[in-house]
Order: sequence, then C-alpha cells, then structure tokens
Amino acid sequence: MMMSTFKGFSAKAKDSVPVPTAFFTDLLPQIEDLGELRISLYAFWNLNAQVKEPKYLVLSDILRDSNLVQMFGSTRIEQENHLREALDRACLRGTLVNAQVDGEIIYFLNTPRGKAARDGLTTGVWKPDQNDLVPVRLVAQRPNIFLLYEQNIGPLTPILSQMLQEAEDSYPADWIEEALKIAVTRNARNWNYVEAILKSWKEKGRNETDRRAGKEDRKRDSEGKYADFIKH
Repeated sequence: MMMSTFKGFSAKAKDSVPVPTAFFTDLLPQIEDLGELRISLYAFWNLNAQVKEPKYLVLSDILRDSNLVQMFGSTRIEQENHLREALDRACLRGTLVNAQVDGEIIYFLNTPRGKAARDGLTTGVWKPDQNDLVPVRLVAQRPNIFLLYEQNIGPLTPILSQMLQEAEDSYPADWIEEALKIAVTRNARNWNYVEAILKSWKEKGRNETDRRAGKEDRKRDSEGKYADFIKH
C-alpha cells in the first residue's frame, strides 16, 4: 500500500491548536489505542475552534463529522462503535469528563472550567442551547472566513465557498470580518450585502482617512505622469 504524503504545516498562527504540555508528558506515554489518541487530539482541536462558553462536545455532532468518523472503520456500525469506545477510553483516562442530559452525552475537557461546566449541567444550573452551538467540522486547511460566515450568517454552499475564497484573496482579513459584523448588526445576513461593503471600501476607502488618501492619490495621478489616462 502506497503511503500518502503530507504537504507540510501552515505558518499561519490561526492554524495552530494549543495542546497542554501535560498531554505530552503524562498522557501520551499511556495512550496505546489509536482511536483514543485520535479522539483526544480531535477534542483539543474542536474545543479550541469554538467561540461559545462553556466549550463542550456533543456526541450526536461528533458522529455527524464524516471526516472524523471515517477514521474509525470501514462500515457505519463499525465506525460508531469504535468512536464511542475511543470516547469512553478518553473519559476513563481522564482526558475528558462527560454528563448526560435529555438523552444526549456532553463532553468537556478535564480542566477546572470543564469540570465546573459538567457539574453545572448535572445539577441543572445550565443546559446547552443548541441554537448557540455551531458544529465544528474537521476539514483540511479550512479558511477562517468559512467559520466566520457560518457563525454569523448561515450554512455554506459550494458556490458560496468559492466566492468566500475569492474574497479572501481580494480583501484584507480584517475587512471581511468587520463587513460581516456590520451585515449582522444591520440584520442583512447575506453575502451580497457583505460583498457590497467590501467593494465600496475598496473603491472609496474603509474610513475617512482612506478616502482622503485615495482622493489625494487620484489628484496626483491626474496632474502627474498619468494625466493622459485620467478622466476629469
């Protein structure tokens, strides 16, 4: 069987996932099961990508992450069984803690905050609000703009994904993030509105300083070596 090769890690800071030192010094030497290792690393990645508090994993959402599930077997039954076993191992090991509410199993990282959230769930102090939970999916080198769009506007389609990728190549990341926030604030949750903001900023400048600089640049061009190409 031919081994697939890895192209290398990204140098972007936003593509990094913090993993506690104790995972390497205390846990990793003990983990012998590949499934347990995979689900443990997946938990660090997934929880890091979440923006809500408290951060937690829901079993039904984990089982819907097709890119993760396919690592655990060749048939659906085999995949689900092995994935559940891996989660049980991670809980038994102490990497994760869990609780059950309304027939759903919720997982937390075994930290003081995670255990406090677990205890709050079991005592009824709080309950997960599924409307606030945007499932994080395991995809290769997922651009941050995709996550921002899904969290603020709605589900992605292949065409929208292509448009977002083109926008990321055309506009600064902070422009896109700010335009998305403006669209949400104005209850105009669609990409056409966001794109219109970006096009306007590109043409006129994002703020008054940008607009003044743009006018001065156009004035210099109209009076300088580009005068023959500038319409007054």
